[in-house]
Order: sequence, then C-alpha cells, then structure tokens
Amino acid sequence: MQTGSVRVGSVEVRSGMALPPDPNAPQDFDFITGDWRVNHRRLSALFSNCTQWTAFEGASSTTKTLGGFGNLEDNVLHFPTGTVRALAVRSYCAAAGTWSIWWLDGRSPTTLGVPVVGRFAGHVGTFYADDVLGSAPIRVRFVWTAIPGENPRWEQAFSNDGGKTWETNWTMAFMPVGGQAQDPSVRGRGVAAP
Repeated sequence: MQTGSVRVGSVEVRSGMALPPDPNAPQDFDFITGDWRVNHRRLSALFSNCTQWTAFEGASSTTKTLGGFGNLEDNVLHFPTGTVRALAVRSYCAAAGTWSIWWLDGRSPTTLGVPVVGRFAGHVGTFYADDVLGSAPIRVRFVWTAIPGENPRWEQAFSNDGGKTWETNWTMAFMPVGGQAQDPSVRGRGVAAP
C-alpha cells in the first residue's frame, strides 16, 4: 500500500484519488466528464410562439460517482439577472438499462426536480418526464448529442399536448476548458475511457 492510502475492503483508496470505477459501469456519459465552458440559449417565453432567445455563458464540471453508474455535474449559470449554481445528478439503473437525471437549482436548494428517464441510442440520449409548469401538466424531453469528434450538445423541450408537439426552450453547447479538444477516447457513447 502507498503512503497516504488506506484499504477499504478490497479497494485501495489514495489521498486525492477518485474511487476506482466498476468495470461493468456504463460509458454513456463518459463524453461529458471533465471541465467545460457552456454557451446557453433559453427561449424568452414558453408556449407563446416566441422566437426570441436569451444567450448567456456558464461552466460545468462533471465527475463520475457510484463506481461509474452515476455522475454529478456542477454548474455555474451566468443568467442576465445574476449567477446561479445548479447540479445535475445522473444515476444508471442496470436492470432497466436507463438513466435518471435530476436537476437541483441552487435557488431552491430543498427541491429536487422530477427526473427525466431514458437511454442512449447510438450517440444520442433521449430522456422524458411528466411534470407541471405553473398548474398545467407538461412533458419534458432532454436530448444529449455526443457525436465523436464534436463537442457535446444538450437541449430541453416541453410539450403541453402530451408529446404530440415539442417546443425547444433551452440549448447548451459545451466547449472543453482551455479550448483544447477533448481526448477522443472519452468522446461519444460506448467508447472506453482511459
């Protein structure tokens, strides 16, 4: 055992080192692990045929948890009205083959949002939830696009007609911190991380 380490069961944990991943962990969200600059665009008004978007910047940092069966995405969002912290929590259910994604907004730190649930097909992950906006029921859709060789993209859309039509209301474009291209071995679904 190395100096500054401790053995917990069969796992050696070193100071300053993340716990080792489970070899059976899914790799769907490996592409977003790390630190990112984020360009946000939000639709200015919902369900009103609005075509005006508000652009703002942010940052995110994602780390694996649960041995790779989950991850945490820490976010800073520089809204025009002020800076907000938020957290995305993702967890994989191996039995169902699905991911659940929760959003925790720092402005409401005691309220965890309804999770969207879904999976990846190829390099696109699609996730859905039933929620309420004001007092009206809506469907929520997240789409993650992780095409190898391209920067990740995310979008959120709402439907107020049970999913017949969708209005995209928030998009995010991710750029690696420092402008360096992300290591291609961790980009895109199903590609092993180093």
